[in-house]
Amino acid sequence: MSSPARRLRLPLLAATVAVVAPVLAGCTAAVPMTAADDANDPACAQVTVHLPEQVGPDSAPYQRRETDAQATGAWGSPTAVLLRCGVTAPAVSDLPCYPVAGVDWLSDQDPDDPDTYIFTTYGRTPAVQVIVTDEVGSTPLFDLADAVGYLPNDGRACVGVGDLPGGDGADGSGGSGGADATDAPTDGGASTDAPRDSPTP
Repeated sequence: MSSPARRLRLPLLAATVAVVAPVLAGCTAAVPMTAADDANDPACAQVTVHLPEQVGPDSAPYQRRETDAQATGAWGSPTAVLLRCGVTAPAVSDLPCYPVAGVDWLSDQDPDDPDTYIFTTYGRTPAVQVIVTDEVGSTPLFDLADAVGYLPNDGRACVGVGDLPGGDGADGSGGSGGADATDAPTDGGASTDAPRDSPTP
């Protein structure tokens, strides 16, 4: 049974992000996807060969599906989780940023589908994008952390509101935070600059 800590709160956001969300409703032998611009990066090959055969809750995991594009992954029938490696690494962002098992993720919502959420790695180049339905939530991020961890870390990490100039994190209750560029190397573990609000079910 999944631990409640394995599901992040999914905030409602307004943003413009191009996604392949229509695939989420499809069910074919090979899931049709479009490769990211840098899908041929050698780091993405490492991610692909280490993708898990199943993701999601232990009680009812989603099984991996075949896809028709390089450096992609899909799970569930109908498909509920999509992954693309080789997307452009995001710059400094005010989107909520969560560290999950040593990997930092920016959380966004598909502006065309409020029930679809987009997670993009932060501090990894090239970046990975994971698209899930609201019902699935963030649980798959924990299962994908090992594979995504093969991407080079560029030193950026999540930071909390209290870590930003003028931020007040003295009471340990800063907001959901965002991502900030930093030159300090990270050790690959959960960032000490993580958002102050802990992930909730």
